[in-house]
Amino acid sequence: MTLAVDPVTLEVIRHALTAAAEEMSLVVMRAARSPLLREAGDLSSAVTDAEGHLVAQGRDIPMHMGVMSFTVREFLKRVPKARLAPGDVWFLNLPEVGGNHLPDVKAIRPVFFEGAIRAFAVNLAHWADAGGAVPGSYVAGATDAWQEGLRIPPVRLFSAEGPDREKLDFVLANVRGAAEREGDILAQMAATRAGEERLRQILGEHGTATVRAAVGAIHDRAEAQMRSALAEVPDGVYRSECEIDGFDAPLTLKLALHVNGDSILLDYDGTSPQQRHGINVPINNTFSMSSAALKSVLDPTTPRNEGSYRPFSVRAPEGCLVNARFPAAVNARHLTFLHFASLVFQALADVLPERVLGESGSPFIQVIFAGRDRHGKPFVHTSFDSAGMGARAAKDGLSATPYPNN
Repeated sequence: MTLAVDPVTLEVIRHALTAAAEEMSLVVMRAARSPLLREAGDLSSAVTDAEGHLVAQGRDIPMHMGVMSFTVREFLKRVPKARLAPGDVWFLNLPEVGGNHLPDVKAIRPVFFEGAIRAFAVNLAHWADAGGAVPGSYVAGATDAWQEGLRIPPVRLFSAEGPDREKLDFVLANVRGAAEREGDILAQMAATRAGEERLRQILGEHGTATVRAAVGAIHDRAEAQMRSALAEVPDGVYRSECEIDGFDAPLTLKLALHVNGDSILLDYDGTSPQQRHGINVPINNTFSMSSAALKSVLDPTTPRNEGSYRPFSVRAPEGCLVNARFPAAVNARHLTFLHFASLVFQALADVLPERVLGESGSPFIQVIFAGRDRHGKPFVHTSFDSAGMGARAAKDGLSATPYPNN
């Protein structure tokens, strides 16, 4: 029998979980060494349940959040719960382990309460350098994953005894600006510790059974809201396509939205094959960006969690540009996936004209500065600037804006 949670308690727990995720992001911004994290805020945080299903997130970056709905589940396939202990913080960046590209490094901390894992606190931070052939790890000429940077499988960098110095030094020896990277790693660790403290406080105040029931209700309610919004779209197949620049020739992105009652399939069949340079997109990123665009049209108020994703599915042929097969280079995948929103809007323009945006500008401009400071130490600094956004039916668009939060 499922425990019923009264509406007031449910909302208190939901907001407390969201606040825990947001606090993690604030800790990183206040403690990190890199301006990319401290000032630009290129980071995200999330809380999952004990099985790795996304429960709550901060007010962070959509491309990160959808991906983190896969991260802990993929992590647990490689690192069973029996290997985890209180105080552990594991780091990883592999696209195939619920990731996106190598500079986006996740820190995962299991949250123990009353002798068992009850949740996970997760932080993602974009490292200003993750190794590879050039500073900043955006290697225009890269033809495989190894040229783009240090590939970090799940590795425990912290335990209850403190940092694992040997493993930490191994990571730092393979990235530029080691002192800055170490500061960022410590900030990520501290963020997950703050998340753990808040989650243990919530569990202690409300009880494990009540919190578990509330999490189930949060998922179910978000799913019901999203399915209700989807039911307003007439059944059918809605198509769109666009052409983007490739290194050798123009490339094609094709999307077909299959709406069937209260569920939807986003099908990228017909998209160009994956390329030998880093504009390929891992399938997790394709799901993340596609679902974010779709949600913004259908119901932007629904909390983004496991339940809100249940009505969505994504299909793309393996080995195509938006479902890259390992060891494809992927670090510049944003040059491709930032077109996904336009594809979704274009496909729905005839049936939801009052909700979609007009065509927006091309993907952001990225400039990386690297060298040595006045003390002779190496530095890497990344600057992002975005193009403008299209207008809506009742509101003007936006001029060019910095990315993501600065």
